[in-house]
Amino acid sequence: MGIIEFFILLLIAGICGSIGQAIAGFNRGGCIVSIVLGFIGAVIGSWISERFGLPELFHFQVGGESFPIIWSIIGSVIFVVIVSFFTPRRG
Repeated sequence: MGIIEFFILLLIAGICGSIGQAIAGFNRGGCIVSIVLGFIGAVIGSWISERFGLPELFHFQVGGESFPIIWSIIGSVIFVVIVSFFTPRRG
């Protein structure tokens, strides 16, 4: 995977993480947090889909790697909701 593919993958993860935060209604952090949430969401979502035998609904092929878009968003939502329960509310 080259540098261009890596940046494209970061962009896709950031978009998925941002969508996950927007759906959950809990926004803390900026671009880096969204990228991390996108990758964490991809791991959680892929694990859920494999665990329950669900199909990969929509994925993006980058540099020979497959990134699960829908499962990343679903996993991001789940992760953000869990984190929001343990984070104190702002003012």
